[in-house]
Amino acid sequence: MSNAPGTKEAAATVPPGVVTLSPAGVTTKISVPARSTEEEYFQACHAARQWMQAHPGDHQALIEAYLAAVQAPGVSSAGTWNTPWAALPLARQAGVIVAATAAANDECG
Repeated sequence: MSNAPGTKEAAATVPPGVVTLSPAGVTTKISVPARSTEEEYFQACHAARQWMQAHPGDHQALIEAYLAAVQAPGVSSAGTWNTPWAALPLARQAGVIVAATAAANDECG
């Protein structure tokens, strides 16, 4: 894994508008190309899909809740390739967001 900074540190060094936060402080969009292998994408998408299936409601509405769960301090799960969110470079964080959105759309493949 890369030693690149996480969102908070990286956000200070990237142009405004690259990292989009919800009103609740959840990173919901990163305007850099997503980076993950096909296997990693499937893993992250499948983890998000499982999480959404365990939580009742509209899956589109659950995207932010899922992202909040994987972005919580100290959390590392299959959805973030067993790496805490803050330790993921922006391109990898973007990959998690892409996979979560695909999971909500039932597009994991």
